[in-house]
Amino acid sequence: MQPDSVKNIGIIGAGLMGHGIAQIFAHEGYRVSVYDANDDALKTLRQRIKKNLEIFMLLGITDNSRANQCLENIRVCSSISEAAGSADVIIEAINENKGLKKELFRELEHIIGSETVVCTNTSAISITELSESLSYRERFVGTHFWNPPHILPCVEIVKGLYTSEEVFEGVCRLMKRVKKEPVRVLRDVPGFLGNRLQHAMWREAISLVEKGVASAEDVDKVVKFGFGLRLCFIGPFETADLAGLDLTYEVQKYLFPYLDNSPVPSPKLENLVESGFTGVKAGRGFYSWTKDKVQQLIAKRDAILLKVLRLMNGD
Repeated sequence: MQPDSVKNIGIIGAGLMGHGIAQIFAHEGYRVSVYDANDDALKTLRQRIKKNLEIFMLLGITDNSRANQCLENIRVCSSISEAAGSADVIIEAINENKGLKKELFRELEHIIGSETVVCTNTSAISITELSESLSYRERFVGTHFWNPPHILPCVEIVKGLYTSEEVFEGVCRLMKRVKKEPVRVLRDVPGFLGNRLQHAMWREAISLVEKGVASAEDVDKVVKFGFGLRLCFIGPFETADLAGLDLTYEVQKYLFPYLDNSPVPSPKLENLVESGFTGVKAGRGFYSWTKDKVQQLIAKRDAILLKVLRLMNGD
């Protein structure tokens, strides 16, 4: 796969991740065709992207002309074949359901061209398992974008057992072209890189709350106002080197026996889910939520992320 030859992008899924991924490519001049089985997702696609672009304009990240061109580059499609038939690269961004994804990828076998690259935005499902029965499995690769995808630069590029080196490296270069930061995941392990790290922290965080060591609010505070502040520009290995590996080693020798190492989710988390307290969509999780509180938090999150990224880029 040569990034120079990529002109048309097909996006299957126009929801939380799909609309942002469509925006990424359309904003950089690619022709983007989008399909979703949910009519409401398609009907609101342009409006959601327009709202994102308005924030970009307010912060000086784009201008009115480029924002309008971005919207013009997006075509809403009424079928999978319409979105995927002429695509050079297809990015699947449907629900995180292994069965549904496999069904879609089998359907694509009868639609795509002989050189079309197919990417999946799964956050944890094995790339090898999703592709093992496909005729185009050497052109199948994981591209795990992080939410919100139109803001966060990281994309984990995951090499399955059958993924060709040419496709793997070509997709990495393509992500660079749309101003993303590709992270090469060389082995197809469950959860890839980011989710393994994130869920390791979540396991310990929930355990601390469950044991009454601290409230959820105070655990959030120690991340937001403590080590989390530096993580956007200094990673864990850089931090360990700065602290000193001898100190890191001694702390780990003492601390590791006390950390939660349960192989199953916390009973507290299980109880919340079984009670229907599944987070913002239910109005309650570890916190109580209203629609206004959620909208305010997301708006604040996105504005701060964009400002931090501009600082990191020296803007």
